[in-house]
Amino acid sequence: MIAPLVAIFVYLIYKGAVSLNLDFFTRNPVPVGELGGGMANAIVGSAILLGVGSLIGVPVGISGGIFLAEFGRGSRLATAIRFTADVLNGVPSIVMGIAIYSLIVVPQKHFSALSGGVALGIMMIPTVCRTTEEMLLMVPHAVREAALALGVPNWRSVLAITVKTASPGIITGCMLAFARVAGETAPLIFTAFGNSNWTVNPNEAMAALPLQIYVYALSPYDEWHKLAWAGSLVLIVLIVAAVSLVRYVTSRGVLKGAS
Repeated sequence: MIAPLVAIFVYLIYKGAVSLNLDFFTRNPVPVGELGGGMANAIVGSAILLGVGSLIGVPVGISGGIFLAEFGRGSRLATAIRFTADVLNGVPSIVMGIAIYSLIVVPQKHFSALSGGVALGIMMIPTVCRTTEEMLLMVPHAVREAALALGVPNWRSVLAITVKTASPGIITGCMLAFARVAGETAPLIFTAFGNSNWTVNPNEAMAALPLQIYVYALSPYDEWHKLAWAGSLVLIVLIVAAVSLVRYVTSRGVLKGAS
C-alpha cells in the first residue's frame, strides 16, 4: 500500500527538487519572461487559509463528535447530525466552493481568504466529527463508570477523562482532515481566488500553494511548469511533516501517560 505513495514522492523529488532554491521560499511570483521568482506569498497564504479552516472545522467537529458519542445516542438530533456529516463528507469540493461563493463572496462583493477558510473548515467538519465519535466509542465503559462512581459530573468526566483518553485518535482524525483540505484547489478558486502580491489580510484575495500550482501547471511556459513541480513537492513535504510531527508528539504523550 505504501508503494504508490513512495513512487509519487520520488517522482516529485525528481521533477521538483531542481527548482527549489532560496528565491522559491522568499520571493513572490514574477511576470512571464523574468527569471527567478518563487511562491513565498502562496506558502504564507496556505498557512493562513488552513489556520482559519482549522479554527472553524476542529472545534465544531470535535464538539459534534462528543455530542454524538456521549450525549445524543439514539436521539433524532444525533441521527440527523450523523446523516448530515456523512452527506457533507461526500459533497464535491467544487460544490462547496460554489456554495461559499454564493453565501459569502457575493454578499461581500469581493474574494477573501476568510471565505476560503470557511470553505476548508466546513470540509473538515465531517471527518473530524465522525472520527471523534468513533474514538470516543472505543473508550471502555469502565473508565466512564469509575469517574461517575467517584462523584465526578458527567460533563466533566467526558471532557477530562473520556476525551483525554481518546485524544490520540481525535488528533489523528484532525490531521487527516487537515491533510485532506491542504491540497484542495476547487473551493479556493471561488473564494480566496489567488493573488500575485504579498498579503496577510484575511479580508483580501490571497494566494495559496494549490492555486499557484494549478495556474502554473495550466500555463504554456516551461519555467512555470518547473515551479509547479517544486510547489507540489513543497506542499506534500509540508503535509507529511505536519502529520508526522503531530503523531510523534501524540505518541510521546501516550507513552508518558502509560509510564
